[in-house]
Amino acid sequence: MRVLVLHAHPDPESFSGALYRETLAALKQANHEVTAFDLYERGFDPVLSRAEWQGYSKVPENRIGLEADVQALLDAEAIVFVFPVWNFGLPAILKGYLDRVFLPGVSFHLTPKQIAPGLRNVKRLVVVTTYGSTRFWATLMGDPPRKLFHRMLRALIHPRGRCTYLAHHAIERSTVQSRAAFASRVRTALSNL
Repeated sequence: MRVLVLHAHPDPESFSGALYRETLAALKQANHEVTAFDLYERGFDPVLSRAEWQGYSKVPENRIGLEADVQALLDAEAIVFVFPVWNFGLPAILKGYLDRVFLPGVSFHLTPKQIAPGLRNVKRLVVVTTYGSTRFWATLMGDPPRKLFHRMLRALIHPRGRCTYLAHHAIERSTVQSRAAFASRVRTALSNL
C-alpha cells in the first residue's frame, strides 16, 4: 500500500518524534511504500498567502508551488498523521498544511450544487497523537481533532475508507510503561493497515 506519513512536531527528540520513527519503521517492516513528510524538518510554510487565497478555486493553477505535496496526496492509499494535540487543536503547521494542500480539485471538487469528495484513492486514515489532557477533558471540550478526522477528513476519502484514531492522553503524567504500551499499540495498528 502507498502510505503518506505527515509529522508535525518541532522537536525530533520528543515523544511525537519517537512515534514518527516508530510509525515509519512499522510501515516499512510491513512492506508498505512510504512517503514521509516531517513538516518542520521540511520548513513547510503553513501560511496561506493572499495570492494563494485569490487563486484558491482555480484548478490546476492552485497547485503551483505545492506540486510534490499534492502528488503525494493523490498517490496515497493511506495517510498517517503523527502530531501532538495543542490547545485542543492541531499544531499550526499541520492546520496550515491542510489549508494549503487539501485544495479544490485535490481533496474535494466544487460543483454547482455541492462539494464532492476528491480523495477516493485513500482508503485508510490513521492518527497517532498525544494530548496533555485526559480523555475526559478532551471529550468535555468536544475533542475537535478527533471530530476533524472522523467527520471532515473521513468524508473526503473512499466511501468505504476507515479512520483509526490512536491517542495517548495525559502525556505529561505518562510513564515509561504507558508510552511503551502506546508505541506497541501504534505498531500493531500499522502492521494491520
